[in-house]
Amino acid sequence: MEYTQLGRTGLKVSRLVLGTMNFGPQTDEAAAHEIMNAALHAGVNFFDTANVYGWGENKGRTEEIIGSWFAGGMDRRERVVLATKVYGNMNVDGQNWPNHDRLSAVNIRRAVDASLKRLRTDYIDLYQFHHVDRRTPWEEIWQAIDVLVQQGKILYAGSSNHAGWHIARANETAARRGSLGLVSEQCLYNLAERRAEMEVIPAARAYGLGVIPWSPLHGGLLGGALRKEQAGGAARSASGRSADALRNTAIREQVRAYENLLDQHGLEPGETALAWLLTRPGVTGPIVGPRTREQLESALRAVELELGAEVLTALDDIFPGPGPSPEAFAW
Repeated sequence: MEYTQLGRTGLKVSRLVLGTMNFGPQTDEAAAHEIMNAALHAGVNFFDTANVYGWGENKGRTEEIIGSWFAGGMDRRERVVLATKVYGNMNVDGQNWPNHDRLSAVNIRRAVDASLKRLRTDYIDLYQFHHVDRRTPWEEIWQAIDVLVQQGKILYAGSSNHAGWHIARANETAARRGSLGLVSEQCLYNLAERRAEMEVIPAARAYGLGVIPWSPLHGGLLGGALRKEQAGGAARSASGRSADALRNTAIREQVRAYENLLDQHGLEPGETALAWLLTRPGVTGPIVGPRTREQLESALRAVELELGAEVLTALDDIFPGPGPSPEAFAW
């Protein structure tokens, strides 16, 4: 397994991130433990979750599954770089009580203590803001985070789904306070969705943030969607995005060209999409969310896959990016 540093921190993390979103809703506790065991054995030390995972009445269930795995001992907690998130309303009855969501200081304080309890640990390596909070000033957010760092409850803070200017504002505010600021950004980024290259990734690189792409297969679109369709299966994703996207003729032709290219080179679609992300400047490692041991093994193969210049050029032709920033903004 390859390792890299997480942004400007001293943390060494694997270039593949184990996403746990499916633990609970689609993968039961025993199978989730098996996947985490296999991932750690293969050298994957970066685990990503969120307090809301489990969804609906089971919000928090995914963190509980990870916590029960940590409780099994064998130095699992010490060997894992643990990332979780805060933002969503954790009330299971769905009522939007004041101060029970977003990034107010009071919610951050409540949320981190609740996550620590579910995760059965006394610290979180990377505490991420799941979404932008347009109502809470960054001064308040950083005040809360600084206290948590001083208490030893978290080590670093990161963002998720933030625009480039949000990253800039967050870190300029942190700098004025003498705080470390954001060390990572978790964003939607893959071959079929490259808008992050315009501002998010340049901002992350300028401020020394690691980039952690989510949905590297774009909801299954890049995982052999047409192959599965032709085999009689559904182009599956949790949200059905790939099935919806394939109804668009232009997207369908892109995916057809993509799969034909990989057939010519004997490459697997999902593994290629992950391997492509690992070639991108600034990317720490993509998040994979395996529901089964077999899906994890496929993702692990992607880390060892080297894409040649011919394939990389062809992928750019099929899924062209926006071009370098700021030149791409010019007419």
